[in-house]
Amino acid sequence: MALGGLSLAEILRAENVPSATGQTGRHKAVIMIFLAGGPPHLDMFDLKPDAPVEIRGEFSPIKTNVAGIEICELMPKMAAIMDKLAIIRSIVATPHDHAAFHCLTGHPRTTLATPAPQPAGGWPALGAVVSKIHGPVYPSMPPFVGLAPNMKLKEWADPGSSGYLGLQHAAFQPRESSVQDMVLRGMPITRLSDRRTLLNGLDRLRREVDQSGMLTGMDAYQAAAFEILTSPKLIHALDLSLEDPRTVAAYGQGGPPLHPTSMDQPDATGDLRHFLMARRLVEAGARCVTLNFGKYDWHDHNFREARHTLPMLDHGVATLVADLHQRGLDRDVSVIVWGEFGRSPKINANHGGRDHWPQVMSAVLAGGGMRVGQVIGSTDRHADSAKERPVHFQEVFATLYNRLGIDVKNTVFKDLAGQPQTLLDVKEPVRELV
Repeated sequence: MALGGLSLAEILRAENVPSATGQTGRHKAVIMIFLAGGPPHLDMFDLKPDAPVEIRGEFSPIKTNVAGIEICELMPKMAAIMDKLAIIRSIVATPHDHAAFHCLTGHPRTTLATPAPQPAGGWPALGAVVSKIHGPVYPSMPPFVGLAPNMKLKEWADPGSSGYLGLQHAAFQPRESSVQDMVLRGMPITRLSDRRTLLNGLDRLRREVDQSGMLTGMDAYQAAAFEILTSPKLIHALDLSLEDPRTVAAYGQGGPPLHPTSMDQPDATGDLRHFLMARRLVEAGARCVTLNFGKYDWHDHNFREARHTLPMLDHGVATLVADLHQRGLDRDVSVIVWGEFGRSPKINANHGGRDHWPQVMSAVLAGGGMRVGQVIGSTDRHADSAKERPVHFQEVFATLYNRLGIDVKNTVFKDLAGQPQTLLDVKEPVRELV
């Protein structure tokens, strides 16, 4: 790459020239930024400056570049590109569950609080569905990549299961140790091919008698691993040293939580480099990239924690969205920023904290050719519940599927028990966005 004087973006653009059939390499993709712990909606995108002091909190709203839309003073960079964003302030029907599961699958987990039944094999994540329906853009680039780092609360770092769709559609998770294993250290490709042939031969008998489909999934998984080992596309996408240093500097690095707790690990939150990796991955052919940023379970010191985390989130989202627009990816790549639920309007006695609030929450979307520069829905005067245009969280999911070119109404899969399963119960996208 260095000898040729080409950047990753230029190489990918070269690969996207029309083929003999008229097809191009452009593809639809989604980047999901999960805000673990439940971000405080009325301290971010739904401020209530006229509410009593025990509701409104310590922050003031600021104007954005779209008349009539205001957001938190800690997020001036997003305010400056509000014409490229859409805010939903009235998302309802979210489970009271500290997990990424429903943000990744569009369905609640089975818990004591939400005893929703799971289909045999479990609900697949959005990334697994797009992998199943559209497959890889390139054999060496996994369609579904999860960048969430390790966290002690595994439910926050979960990239989403492949569920009943099978192992071959699971998220690829390129953590530090696994990235090192994606390089052939001195083994020629011919020898690797010999080992692959031997492995297939040893597994053939078990595969013929297997009824679960798991070994078929393993075959696909092994094939994907082989492609990764023999092509640099994924490695290059993850290698930020191949990016323009000015772009790397523009994204920045972020940092850990202000006061790490037993739920965190040193690398658990706040890595702004993942925003840049996500852009590079979708540019290189990934269809769905999930990551988490920050930890928002602020039962105490809500405002102190917000002063530390929200400016970093503001910077990361604004930089990513502007970068997508600059590269002409804004029509094809959807971005969603949300958490598992909102936080309580009334400030508690724990040094100014806010508690869980599944009654209503906010989300931000961008790109994907969506109608942006608008606010959808509203809450009552205390941001306690949806007032105008309640948006079911599955409507948001239906919107993402719509942007990915997936027909929710007519897509049916069979679970591991052979029962037909539709992707969502609420199948209409948010009409204001599409």
